[in-house]
Amino acid sequence: MLESLGSLTSSPWIYALVALSVLLDVFLPVLPSGVLVITAAAAAAAAGAAVGAGAPVPPAGPDLVVLLLCAATASVLGDLAAYRVASRGGLLDRAIARSRRLSRAQQRLGRALGQGGGALVVVARFAPAGRSVVSLAAGAAQRGIRTFLPWSALAGVAWAGYSVALGYFGTQWLGATWLGTAVSVVALFAAGALAAFLLRRPEGDAAAV
Repeated sequence: MLESLGSLTSSPWIYALVALSVLLDVFLPVLPSGVLVITAAAAAAAAGAAVGAGAPVPPAGPDLVVLLLCAATASVLGDLAAYRVASRGGLLDRAIARSRRLSRAQQRLGRALGQGGGALVVVARFAPAGRSVVSLAAGAAQRGIRTFLPWSALAGVAWAGYSVALGYFGTQWLGATWLGTAVSVVALFAAGALAAFLLRRPEGDAAAV
């Protein structure tokens, strides 16, 4: 499996796989989109190191800028898809009404966006399923798309940039081994745990977020 993933990162198809995974994980948070981004960035760092070492046949690797743009763009498009689905109401409205977590997120997000506190959208992008909750809540609350979209774009760029940087610099510092990728993935999960903690804080404490 690792060999197959390694060969995939040297193919242009890695961009399509990353984009599809990031696009869909707003509906299926179990998809390993962050791990894919980190692995692709690690492959780019390994390829660069091989070129610098004068390897006779250096391995091909993804372009970091294209990788970042694919991940960030797919993140925003996924957010917008969830927003549009939720804004149409119907079954989703009833599902939100039955879920204390979604109802609380909907109310809190509405207040945060109304007060210019859309940084909540950025923080939620790093939390497990936080992106899903925020995008659906924003759509269900009928928040203006012009208010939500800039924060979604900032969240997508921040998350994609962080993930790419983890994979690239983790491999540079720890070498072109799976250890570098593993440490980078742990760092991504640590950021997710911190974001989840910030989102769970009492409303008064979280006002500054």
